[in-house]
Order: sequence, then structure tokens, then C-alpha cells
Amino acid sequence: MALLLSIQSMAQSVPILKSKTLGFLETLDEGQKELALQPFADSARTEWTNLPLGLAPRKGLAYGELSAESKMAFHQVLSGIFSSQGYLKTFAIMQVDDILHELFEIQHSRGQIPDKAIQMIRGLNWDYGNYYLLISGNPAEDEWWGLKFEGHHISINLTVVGNEFTMTPLFFGSDPAVVEDTQYAGLRPLSKEEDYGFWFVNSLNETQKAKATLSEEVPGDIITSPDRPQWLEDFQGIKGSELTEGQQTILHYLIEEYIGNLDPEKAAEHLATLHARGMDEVYFAWIGSYEPMKPHYYLIHSPDFLIEYDNVGFLDNANHIHTIFRENGRDFGADVLKKHRLEHAH
Repeated sequence: MALLLSIQSMAQSVPILKSKTLGFLETLDEGQKELALQPFADSARTEWTNLPLGLAPRKGLAYGELSAESKMAFHQVLSGIFSSQGYLKTFAIMQVDDILHELFEIQHSRGQIPDKAIQMIRGLNWDYGNYYLLISGNPAEDEWWGLKFEGHHISINLTVVGNEFTMTPLFFGSDPAVVEDTQYAGLRPLSKEEDYGFWFVNSLNETQKAKATLSEEVPGDIITSPDRPQWLEDFQGIKGSELTEGQQTILHYLIEEYIGNLDPEKAAEHLATLHARGMDEVYFAWIGSYEPMKPHYYLIHSPDFLIEYDNVGFLDNANHIHTIFRENGRDFGADVLKKHRLEHAH
């Protein structure tokens, strides 16, 4: 019943998303619309990366090129896609890009970074304005359309098909994970993703922890990164059925932190799917240190969804987070597009 109510609510969400997106498009001039709008079939819709602009040029319209009116309208779009926490995380991550610039410049002024290195770093073009938005298809006319907002440590991928929409893959990262200098010292855009992970893994007894921990090197990135397979078939680690009720509750908090980034109606759909299958079917795997600021990684995996978190850095100072949330078979709306085409075949 909960899942049915969620699907009915989503049917009301799509017109709101469409209205806000069309409202944003109305604020653009013709040249900007030409950059922002691409055919739905263009490969840019289903290609994603978290690399900075200097390493991975993007199609679309740069956020930094928007007028104040357009920025306000685009904030309305993102606040329609996300909950308040997901919306604020998005712009905190963008702000950290500017802080990262400042941190490197401070290190250069102290002689900790040579001139040649700082020139290379400046050329990476991470910047609050260097995030690109792309609208695939025409929301005013098409039954299916998409919206991508992407740059360094962000890849948001909305796909609308009829009265349904998907939001995966959803990538959030933060470098630094915790700002250690400037007036922003202490800022942590992805704090609970880290804190709840440690809370859960350290709630395990030694036997459980040994089963959950994989004897591998901490990955240099999430395993389902853009240049690797986008889904993992094998389940690893400890199964939810092997946890106590209290441990399942903590793991549920951690999963909710990712699901809770989404608009409440979409989050309710994911939670209904999780509860229908049950926490017993969720696997958790850990690699690396059980202490903050040392390299560590975790994977939360069920037949329905996958969450990855990776925190690595330079030498032994882990202060650089990558995360991803995926629905099985629904990246870029794959399943809902297939279903729609079958139901409307001529």
C-alpha cells in the first residue's frame, strides 16, 4: 500500500518538476537555450563523470554564465528534485570547490607547492561556476526528457518518463571532506555519510567485523566509477540477517542518509522498496581503517540498490570523499523507458 501511495504521489511530482524546469528555460536567452537543450538521444545524457572541467569538458550551459534571475529559477528546479539536505549538500559541494582553490593558493604562498604544480592545479578549472546543466529532450512537448547537472564531485541525473522519474546515478563527493583551514575550517558537506559509516562498522562484534571487512586495498575510487561496470553482481560482506536489531537500525540510518537527499516523495518510494524486501537482504562490506582520516571504503548492496562510499587522500591522510547511489536497472531511466516503450508499442 505504501508503494502504491508513493507512486501516486510521484505522478503529482512530475508536473511540478516540469513546470519548474520550463520556468527556468524561460529565463534564458536564445543562445543559452541552444547550449542547454540537447536531443534526448544525444550520448551526453547517459555519460557521466565527476572530474573537474579541466580534465573533462562538458556539454551544456555553465552555471557561472547564468543571470541572477536564471540562478534563482535553477535553484527552484534543484529544490524540487531534492530534499532540503540534498539541496544544501549540492551547493556546499560547489562552495568547497572554491575553498579548494583557496587552500592550494595558501599552500603555494607558503612554498609548499611549486610554481609548476600550482599552474597545473589552476588549469583543472574547478570552480563554483564550472558546473554544467544539460536538458535532454523538450520538457514542454516530450513524454520523456532528462536533466543533468554536473561538475567536479557532482553528477545529478534526472530522467522523466510519463508520470515517473528516476534520479540515478547520483554522485556526490567532497575534496576536502573536512576543510582544515580558512574561515570555513570544519565544514563537512558529507558528514553523516562518514559518521554513520563508522558508527555502524564499529557497532559490529569482532566476528561480524571480520566477515564485513574485505582483505583488499582501499580502492582509489568508487568501484562503479565512470570507466568501470556500472553495477556489481556479486554480494560481499555481512548480510543484514546476520545483524542484531540495533545494528540493522544503524545501517538503516546510513541508508536513509543517501535516500533522504531526494525529494520526500521519491525518498518514500525507495524506502517502501527497502522495507518490502527487508533489511535481512542488504549486504554491507568495508575496506580499510576503522578510524577517521585514514583510507576507508564501504559498500551497501541489495538486489534493488547500491551505495558506495570511498575516502582516500594523499599519503595516509584520507580527506577526499566519493559517494554514489544507484537503483538496479534504473540508471538514466533505463527500466522506466523500456516499460514505457513496451506499453506504447505500435
